[in-house]
Amino acid sequence: MERSKKKGGEGTPTYTHPAPSTPLPGQERLPCPGRSGRSGSTLPEHAAGAGAVGAGGAQWCRRAPMEPRWQYQFRVIMLGDSTVGKSSLLRRYTEGVFLDAVNQTVGVDFYVQFVELEPGLRVKLQFWDTAGQERFRSVTRSYYRNSAGGMLLFDLTNRASFESVRRWHREVTDTVQPFRVVFLLVGHKSDLTAERRVGRREAERLAASLGAQYVETSAKDASNVAQAFQMLTLAIYRALQSGLLAPCEAWDGVKSSGPLPAPLPAHAAGKEEKRKKCSC
Repeated sequence: MERSKKKGGEGTPTYTHPAPSTPLPGQERLPCPGRSGRSGSTLPEHAAGAGAVGAGGAQWCRRAPMEPRWQYQFRVIMLGDSTVGKSSLLRRYTEGVFLDAVNQTVGVDFYVQFVELEPGLRVKLQFWDTAGQERFRSVTRSYYRNSAGGMLLFDLTNRASFESVRRWHREVTDTVQPFRVVFLLVGHKSDLTAERRVGRREAERLAASLGAQYVETSAKDASNVAQAFQMLTLAIYRALQSGLLAPCEAWDGVKSSGPLPAPLPAHAAGKEEKRKKCSC
């Protein structure tokens, strides 16, 4: 399993992790072309996460490990109001950790995870974790268009975050046209049962109206976390098979290391769509 993270501003990632003064495991002292000599400086996208700047400007560059082979790459954007737990859910999934206090996302964070949908079918997932605050909206909108999947989160203890879901959905669908995004609705913080303000049936009705599946998760106790990401990954793959998603050179939501899956016959696609709707 491999995971990486970077911070994004106006479409440009910045390296913000603490800079070590001695090399980390797997690093050695090498020239780092294209880098500024300051921790937190802006880096080109291909360099982000590749090394660090130490005390006195010393630069430690990690020789990039060989990336696991993958058949598909899906880009997924995390959506929802501030404090619904988007970053906590991603960290639980990609790192297996839960932190009670997580700094609010500024701009966009980037994560990578590899999953195997079935034997021999390996998918690289790229996650854009967007800030929920209105002042960052102009930044986060720029990431909508190249997303194949959207995870719509709301806080089960916060009624207002649930009522914002339609706005988030409409904003993304309007922005990405003529392309499509496959959505999953996620009710988060399911461990806080005594503070719940949104019922399951009401959330399921909303998901159905948006053409999405629904699942309830908790980053704190890890309930349904892996299942949620698996559901969305499978839904994107099925959309490729059915032709609902049609990759092209002008769109980076889906990439393939080989031929894309042949679209299913019309009758088979209908059965697949019916099965997907019933699986929630």
